Amino acid sequence: MRCNDTFLGRFLLSPLCPPAKYLFRKILRVRVTGLQHLPGEGAYIVASNHRSYLDPPVLNSVFPEPLIFLAKEELFKPPLGWIIRHMRALPIKRGARDLSALELAMELLRKGCKVALFPEGTRAKPGEFLRPKPGIGFLAIKSGVPVVPVLVEGTDKVFPRGAKLPRPGHPVKVVIGKPRRFVECGEGPEAFRKVSLEIMESIKELSSLHPS
Repeated sequence: MRCNDTFLGRFLLSPLCPPAKYLFRKILRVRVTGLQHLPGEGAYIVASNHRSYLDPPVLNSVFPEPLIFLAKEELFKPPLGWIIRHMRALPIKRGARDLSALELAMELLRKGCKVALFPEGTRAKPGEFLRPKPGIGFLAIKSGVPVVPVLVEGTDKVFPRGAKLPRPGHPVKVVIGKPRRFVECGEGPEAFRKVSLEIMESIKELSSLHPS
């Protein structure tokens, strides 16, 4: 199944995406810079910081093609899980490298799909960045595709921890950085950790280059 589409996702949800993305950006006052940095045709990995449950739909609203997200398996419980399964998401176990999910992500990248990960693995506190997990390094090295660093800011103010519903009003900023490839970086856990740290640093740098 190309790019993890389900029947329902392809024929019901996908046609609704363009108008929904436009309305979503307007309501949440999403501002994006750096779209010119996106690679052309073919697969790439999107690596973003993570501070709110709004981050995945915000990213999907600004990228020209739908992204496949690796999301924690707890989110796949009903009723939210029913929707997530039809929106190109893959469940991944937290606290350990889920090799089955990473191998599936590798297969999708080989097919030319765009895969998005949050290297931190969980939501960080406002203004903070967490130490990345090695999974992003594994994918970057093994696949050889470009890795696009992305900074998302403001989602934690619109939909903070503990809130039951989003509170639109504060603008949301998305900054897309220049893609990088990680070739000839070696193999094994140490190489995966090193590349993960480099990717996370690329995300952090976007914060200083594009202050709010």
